[in-house]
Amino acid sequence: MAGLAIVAISVNVSRILEFSHLPARAAATVARFILSLVCSMAALIPQPLHALGAEVAAFALAGWFFEIRSNRRAIRAHAELGRPKFESMLESTLGEVQILPFVVGAVLLLAGRDSGYYAIAAGIVAILIFATLNVWVLLVEILR
Repeated sequence: MAGLAIVAISVNVSRILEFSHLPARAAATVARFILSLVCSMAALIPQPLHALGAEVAAFALAGWFFEIRSNRRAIRAHAELGRPKFESMLESTLGEVQILPFVVGAVLLLAGRDSGYYAIAAGIVAILIFATLNVWVLLVEILR
């Protein structure tokens, strides 16, 4: 899926660069796919729960950095481009919702709770759904 996002971005890179908020949105989308990939790979390594929790926390914080950067630009685009405020807020909220399960999962794993795996799995499912919608926007909707 990260490859699909990169292809979508490369196909429409000139159009994406025309809008101040879309490069950050594209970066956040790729970062989300990478977050789900590295967390899945880390979970395959036999290790104590607290070690996996620390790894997931580090990955989630890195993903959150891209998300916050994207959200700031989306909210600024509301004013600059006359985008509906609801659209910017929805985009920001959906992005945060995708990262939050990884943070919750990391905290649970750091506390020695196996239920952290379920939170991380929920985050991966959320990323597959919502980040794929972002790829659609970057590939198709941007041309409208």
